[in-house]
Amino acid sequence: MIPYTVWSEAGGVGKTTLATTLARAHANRGQDVLVIDMDPQDGGLTHHFGLDDRKADGEADNLVLHMIGRPRGDFDDLVRSSEGVDVVPSHNMLGTLADLLSKAAELEEDTNPDPDYEFEKEKQLRRVLVDANVPSTYDVLIIDPPASEGQHLYNAVYATSNLLIPFEPSPKGERSIQGLRDVVNGLEDELGDIDVGVLGAVPNKVKGTNVNSKYLDALEQEDLPIAPVSIGERGSMLGDAWDNQVTIYELDEDEEYRDLRDYEQPTLEKFDELAAYITEQFQNTEVKA
Repeated sequence: MIPYTVWSEAGGVGKTTLATTLARAHANRGQDVLVIDMDPQDGGLTHHFGLDDRKADGEADNLVLHMIGRPRGDFDDLVRSSEGVDVVPSHNMLGTLADLLSKAAELEEDTNPDPDYEFEKEKQLRRVLVDANVPSTYDVLIIDPPASEGQHLYNAVYATSNLLIPFEPSPKGERSIQGLRDVVNGLEDELGDIDVGVLGAVPNKVKGTNVNSKYLDALEQEDLPIAPVSIGERGSMLGDAWDNQVTIYELDEDEEYRDLRDYEQPTLEKFDELAAYITEQFQNTEVKA
C-alpha cells in the first residue's frame, strides 16, 4: 500500500485540494484509493466529495468512536464512495479528538489488569486501519489532517509514515518550509518508533512571477526533496469544482459542468504526473526523510 499524509503547517496553501485531486488521479490509474478526512473544520475534503450530510449527526458512527474503542458498527460502514474514490468523511466529533483519546487512555489504563499497559493515543488510527485490513484492501491511503499539530496529525503520520507537503511560493509558504526538517524530527521524537519519510514538497499556486521565483529558489536551499511537478494558480477552475462539490477531473468529464479552458487542461496532466511520481517512490525504494 502507498500511504501518505498531505500536510503543511501553513493554512491556505492548497493542502485539501492537493489531497482531493491526487486521490482521483490515483483512482484514474486503476489504483484502489481510500482517503481519510481528519480535519474537523467545515468545508474540507468531505465537502469537496459531496459527503458532508452526516457530519453533524450526533448519532452517526464515525472514525473517532472507532479510535476510542467505542464503535457503533463496522469500519467498512464508515466508508463512502465518490468519483471512484473511497472516503472516510469528517465528523464534528473530530473537534474533541484529543480530549476523547485522553479519556479513553485513562479508562483503558485504569481497567487493564496489566500494570505496564499503556494506551498510546497517537497509534489508535493505525490500529483501526490494521484491524479493518485496510493495508491489504487498498493500493493508496491518503490522510488529510488539519494544519495544526496535535493528535489528528500524530495519528495521521503514525498511520502513514510519509508526508507530502504543498508549498506556496510566498512569504507564508516559505515560513512553513523553513525549519520543516526540525518539525519532521520532532514528529519522529513524538511518535517514538517510526521514521517519517518526505515524499516531496509540491510547489502549488505557482504564477510564474519574479516573487514566485524568489521563493521557489529558497525552497531549493532547504534539505527536502522537491516533487518534479509544479501546480499553477487555477482559482477559477478550482473554485468551480469546489462550488459543484466535485474534483477538477469530474468538472472536465461531466457535461453538466463547464468545459475546461485550453490553459486549464495541463493541470490535470500535472496531477496525473504527480500521482505517477508518488507511486514510483514506493516501487523503487523505501521512502525516508
